[in-house]
Amino acid sequence: MKIKELVKKWFRCWDDSDYMNIPVSEDFKHSSPYGTIDGKGTYLNLVEANKEKFLGNRIQIKDEIYDHNKACVRYTIANKDFTMEVSEWIYEQNGFIREVVSYYNIEGEINEGRKLSGLE
Repeated sequence: MKIKELVKKWFRCWDDSDYMNIPVSEDFKHSSPYGTIDGKGTYLNLVEANKEKFLGNRIQIKDEIYDHNKACVRYTIANKDFTMEVSEWIYEQNGFIREVVSYYNIEGEINEGRKLSGLE
């Protein structure tokens, strides 16, 4: 799958709350201001444990840039509790998303209910 198709599928899976079918490799890595998650299984377990934070959000893509095996996407994610601006670099390898580097900031201190469980 080409990078643009992978990115479209990535966001479609999140829109549909179909996170078990995100097109990531077994050695997937996700980095954000809150840390790095290594491995598809570890990432899916984190999402499973925090479904209420990951699922049911509205995503509005603002900008997309595509290159040979990477993309940069800027979007707004929102739900009834918050709105957040996000920029992500997404890297493809062997037909899967191999890595996502996510840049965002939630204003103010994160309350206990918004914190992800399972991160050391």
